[in-house]
Amino acid sequence: MRTMFASAISLLSCAMAFAPATQAEEGMWTFDNFPSARVKAIYGFAPDKAWLDRLQKASTRLEGGCSGSVVSKAGLVLTNHHCVADCLQSLSSAANDLTEKGYLAATRKDEKICPGFEVSILQSIEDVTDRVKRATAELAPSEVNARRRSEMATIEHEACGDDRTKRCEVVTLYRGGQYKLYRYDRYDDVRLVFAPEQQAAYFGGDPDNFNFPRYDFDMSVLRLYKDNKPAAFANPLQLDPAGAKEGDLVFVSGHPGSTSRLMTVAQLGFERDYFLPWRIEYLAQLRGSLLTQSTKGEEEARQALDALNGVENSVKVYIGERGALVEPDFFATKVAEEKKLRDALAKSSKLRAKYGDPFSDIERIIEIEKPLWMPYQMLEVRFGGGSVLLGDARKLVRAAAELAKPENQRMPEYTPSRMPSLERGLLAVAPVHPTLEQLEIEFWLNKTREYLGPDNPAVKTLFGKQSAAEIAQQIVSSSQLADPAVRRKLWENPAALAASTDAAIVLARRIDDAAREARSEYDQLVTGPLSVASAKIAGLRFDIMGDDVYPDATFTLRLSYGAIKGWKDPVHGQVPAFTYARGLWERATGAFPFNLGANWVGARSKVNPATQMNLVSTNDIIGGNSGSPMVDRQGRIVGLVFDGNIHSLGGAFGFDPALNRTVAVASPIIFEGLRKVYGADALADELEGK
Repeated sequence: MRTMFASAISLLSCAMAFAPATQAEEGMWTFDNFPSARVKAIYGFAPDKAWLDRLQKASTRLEGGCSGSVVSKAGLVLTNHHCVADCLQSLSSAANDLTEKGYLAATRKDEKICPGFEVSILQSIEDVTDRVKRATAELAPSEVNARRRSEMATIEHEACGDDRTKRCEVVTLYRGGQYKLYRYDRYDDVRLVFAPEQQAAYFGGDPDNFNFPRYDFDMSVLRLYKDNKPAAFANPLQLDPAGAKEGDLVFVSGHPGSTSRLMTVAQLGFERDYFLPWRIEYLAQLRGSLLTQSTKGEEEARQALDALNGVENSVKVYIGERGALVEPDFFATKVAEEKKLRDALAKSSKLRAKYGDPFSDIERIIEIEKPLWMPYQMLEVRFGGGSVLLGDARKLVRAAAELAKPENQRMPEYTPSRMPSLERGLLAVAPVHPTLEQLEIEFWLNKTREYLGPDNPAVKTLFGKQSAAEIAQQIVSSSQLADPAVRRKLWENPAALAASTDAAIVLARRIDDAAREARSEYDQLVTGPLSVASAKIAGLRFDIMGDDVYPDATFTLRLSYGAIKGWKDPVHGQVPAFTYARGLWERATGAFPFNLGANWVGARSKVNPATQMNLVSTNDIIGGNSGSPMVDRQGRIVGLVFDGNIHSLGGAFGFDPALNRTVAVASPIIFEGLRKVYGADALADELEGK
């Protein structure tokens, strides 16, 4: 842990590393504003429209929070093992744990449907900024958010209608500076083809997470189906069996989740002093509870595994993010960047007349936010604490209320463009783990009471005369929502839902008014006014810098560029760009988490020891890029992104090309592993286009 903090802080010690987007290799660029000329000036290659279009239409978004790519004409999708963890858990049982032992479909008939999985592929981007801004032009800041959501929902429905094979989303870019309509093809029949065993994909476990050298086989393969047949693709990406060389130009196409690089200093201060300390504390305590649960038996450990891996990953991310914000030189850099904009505003009467003083506006809004954010988090954003039963109960309760409203007055998650996904996820056949449910519900209830106080009216409504343990036990032991037939009945019959005495439904219904009130107040007093002020800052930035700047990540398709390159670590010295298969056996100790995956134990003599295993590049990525293809200038996949290095943990707020690195599975080990370790020659042939 000491090394992690030292490294995370050292990456931010040089203020000049965080220059604006003109810095080489920085940026998660939208496909309709990719800086091809800049890439050509640096690397002598400029992606043209045909090159970009092909990559765009082969890049997939896994709606659970990952990326991937279409890699065969018959709809194979390459992504990470940890991106299909939910599918593996859903298809597993105590007697047949696919997470632990992996899965390979012998034939297409053996490809297993991943319950609730959905994949989207971006087809087009249309600018709707003027229309959205006109809809809110004359409104008070407190009214903006609701009216904007209504207009966005209308645009989405006009574009996609009731076509369940399409998805339309109006995406907010530059924190309100632009609005774009993204049209996707939607696939809701997603099947598991191959996944290695957990220990092969996650060799090194939490100690190796966000570190390098690495020796992970973190890859899996899905297949998209349409009308019960493999979906057809004319121009999939192809994997390069030879891989890349050090110094090669590479691109990463994927769906980075969220960054905050365009936040003001006031907003970053709130993240540093309020949100991140709370989130770290919450997750660290949850991690302790999950670890304790895992020691109670093999089945308890199996049920907790996916949640525990996610929490451990998040704890490292948030610690790294706060480590960036508490580093004085880094924060001084953000202050200096903002000062340039403020100075330009102060010097121009024209700009002041156009934008006012949005920086001061945001400072005032942050003060309003401070008493509102915790109720909003605990009652609305974190409702149920991860419980499947309570999550489904809320969806059912709210669907009955929201679907009775006009389409453009609903909550965004219940608008027509999102309903097919919500319905599919809600009605999917997937297991509910009772011991994990008990833990998550009880933990969330206790933390809600701790943070909001026992005298808070919403807390009193939640608890009544019961303890958290009693409420959780009652829900887990008596709720029928684990049965998809029960969920379908309640989904299709609002009258039955209104009369339901199911314990999960009762709790969701009981607290819904308070949760809606917390959300509405936050939207009116914080989200709406912040969007107005942020849009003004975006306009100011455009006026000063033009459009030569990338927007913050929003889990929409982005393209970054960089090179295969190691780095000089301030603590560990020079770190090479590649690891090789021989290092896997050299690193293995036989003890968890450095024990080999079962299929690799006896495979040393079969695998070429000089095969590239993992690699690093200077591409700019963030969470959500997991599963992204790393392609060369010919558009061939040379790596499969699965992580960043420890220095990249501050990447939510800035990018350092000297230290930030993307970590990927090298394409040669994918073929070597499939053919020589797993005997998956047919799958390897399909990936090679044979």
